[in-house]
Amino acid sequence: MSAFVGVALAIVKGFVRDRSSLFFSIVFPLMFLVLFGAVFDQGSSPRLSMAEIGRVPVIDDLSPAARSALQRSFEVNHPRDRSEALTDVRDGDLAVAVEMRGNTLVAHYSKADRTQAPMVVGTLSSFVDAANVAATGTPPRFSFEGIPVEDESLRTIQYVTPGLLGWAVAMSAAFGAAATLQGWRETKLMRRLQLSPAPAAAIVSARVVVTVGIALVQMAIFLGLGVVAFGLRLTGGWWLSVPLLVAGTLSFMAIGLLAGALGKTQESAVNIANFFVLPMAFLSGSFFSLEGAPTWLQQVSWFMPLRHLNDGMLDLMVRGAGPSRMVGPMVFVLVFGLVVGGLAALLFRRAAD
Repeated sequence: MSAFVGVALAIVKGFVRDRSSLFFSIVFPLMFLVLFGAVFDQGSSPRLSMAEIGRVPVIDDLSPAARSALQRSFEVNHPRDRSEALTDVRDGDLAVAVEMRGNTLVAHYSKADRTQAPMVVGTLSSFVDAANVAATGTPPRFSFEGIPVEDESLRTIQYVTPGLLGWAVAMSAAFGAAATLQGWRETKLMRRLQLSPAPAAAIVSARVVVTVGIALVQMAIFLGLGVVAFGLRLTGGWWLSVPLLVAGTLSFMAIGLLAGALGKTQESAVNIANFFVLPMAFLSGSFFSLEGAPTWLQQVSWFMPLRHLNDGMLDLMVRGAGPSRMVGPMVFVLVFGLVVGGLAALLFRRAAD
């Protein structure tokens, strides 16, 4: 036990004294949380910019209720001439420029913006349909009401936090394991540890406990900042994400060990770990949703432990899922970690022979 405590304290002191490790494990991921939290803090979508060329009766003659709805979707301005408006749309300074050609509302938009274009066409089409109904004087037979399945207080930051936390833990665990393993090999510290009275189990368990402890500290800081600064609201069973986070940490430690076994220097080991983790972050929903991605890409992401870690924490922290939702992701990340860890041990043993 004394050997375990001594090794663990040495690892913790090394981590605290290494400013780069502190920065990339704690500060760097928090910068993304603060950035996304500030961007999405208002919980509403930004208005699209629209130029009205000349008089446009479909828009100018809207009822007060319809005009209020239009102003929530578009910020309307009136350019000096038509060519200026079209140039602004082409350059991306305007989302759309509208004009009347007889009884037709013509919307000039850029296909280059694949996000704004569908919003512009769909929103303006709905206003034209409403204007047609108003012109006929016949009340519509059907109506529409959209009801979100989540609580009304749900904000975008609640979707962002689990993914960024998963990425932060993956990066810290993988980079820390890779740098530690290769650093110990380069400095001959591993050889000295093998010759010391400290058993191998104490050394390995100390590294694991410290890494898990860092992950839990990351979780506490992320959730604390999210709650205090950005109004993050956690569901009653959010604590179930703690064992899932521990399992994910162990899985990414295995990736770091594999990178350390493959790399010949500490820098190469960290770069190999980065090669595994960074693409995984983009393909696992840490920064943006994969719902609009191609089907084959979504299928590929299901083989990545970070995807299961992110989805599991999202369900437990935000969607109010129960313990059963924790089982699948936890089993996947643990099995993944065992397979990768076994491969890393095999490569490391061969390199040592």
